[in-house]
Amino acid sequence: MQVTTASYGWRRLVAVSRRYAHRRTTSPRAVDLITAIGALSLMVLDVPGLAAGDNRLTGVTATLVLTAGAASLLIRRRAPWVPYAVALLLLAWLHELTLIQFALYSLGRFRGRWAGVLSTAGYVVVAVVLFSLPGWPEQHADSFSGFLSLVVPIGVLASGVGVAANRQDLVRELEARRAETAALQAVRDERISVARDVHDLVGRELTVLAVRAEVLSVRARGTPQEKDFEELADTARRAHLMLNDTIVHRADERTATPGLEGLPALAEESGRMGSPVTLRVGADATRLSPLRQTAVYRVVQECLTNAAKHAPGEPVTVAIGLEGSRLRIVARNALPRSAPPTEPVSSGTGTFSMRERVRSLGGTLTARAEGGVYEVVALLPAGWLRPEPGRWWMGEGTASRAP
Repeated sequence: MQVTTASYGWRRLVAVSRRYAHRRTTSPRAVDLITAIGALSLMVLDVPGLAAGDNRLTGVTATLVLTAGAASLLIRRRAPWVPYAVALLLLAWLHELTLIQFALYSLGRFRGRWAGVLSTAGYVVVAVVLFSLPGWPEQHADSFSGFLSLVVPIGVLASGVGVAANRQDLVRELEARRAETAALQAVRDERISVARDVHDLVGRELTVLAVRAEVLSVRARGTPQEKDFEELADTARRAHLMLNDTIVHRADERTATPGLEGLPALAEESGRMGSPVTLRVGADATRLSPLRQTAVYRVVQECLTNAAKHAPGEPVTVAIGLEGSRLRIVARNALPRSAPPTEPVSSGTGTFSMRERVRSLGGTLTARAEGGVYEVVALLPAGWLRPEPGRWWMGEGTASRAP
């Protein structure tokens, strides 16, 4: 089917309109406005009876009074006691029972259980007093038992639903905070891991530099360059000490993060878990600095872990190579046709860790599902490259350095 420019533009307009409408109608202000309009619509049905029951009101004035009462629901989040007081006023003046339901629900929803209980008790007391006074309409119960069967359920149900919604809000907020805390913890852990890798790799180079400078200072003894080499060795030692003082080792005694040489073991482990891996690493990628190689290892490790959790048994393709001055890592796996029989055990922070690792090196990471395939793409600066790269050949789930 051929898609014309006009039809494509119309589809885009419809999609944008739907997203805009969804965003607008789900905002708190829009929900409050819809609630107020709903309450007013229900109360307007009683306008003829209200005008007939109170000689001071006409159909127009009764509608204006009810509109003012419904408008108080617009501030039900910030000041839910205001619509509650207005509802009690309408109950005493016009015996209107509709607005009190919305007011009790709002108090239970936005102020919690005790506010709901107290407001419901206050409403019942006021209603009992009004029933005891002359002028209570017969359509709202002509006996005390009928009065209780009408008034009490209205208050209890409205307030109870509001309290239940309040608890659901608290649960969702707690879950969101837990997810945020887990994400922040994952970012902190990844930063510590990056710092540890920096310490291991840069510290080693500083040690080599210090030893080399000391050797040169010994060889240059008695020459004008002796003092310069000694100062160079002393500077390298002080830099290594500052690096030790700045970056604190973690107490878990983990071994240093592998580089590209650790990828074959990851591929084999994933294959044993049922997810075969096709690993392709460009020959130029072996020229990467050790810090870049540890980043590659971590990203690939997390991609394979996610694939094993969420798409067990599906093949995974990993491609690593240089594109000009950038390093590109791409991991793809097919999405499962049906949901796993059991929910995978996951903290949900793996993507945060990968993104933080790549971001710390000045790169970007995107992860998305499209067309039945889940794809992770990481782009980061290649940094300095070793002058003489080794050569790698890659096969299905294996990788070896060529002699």
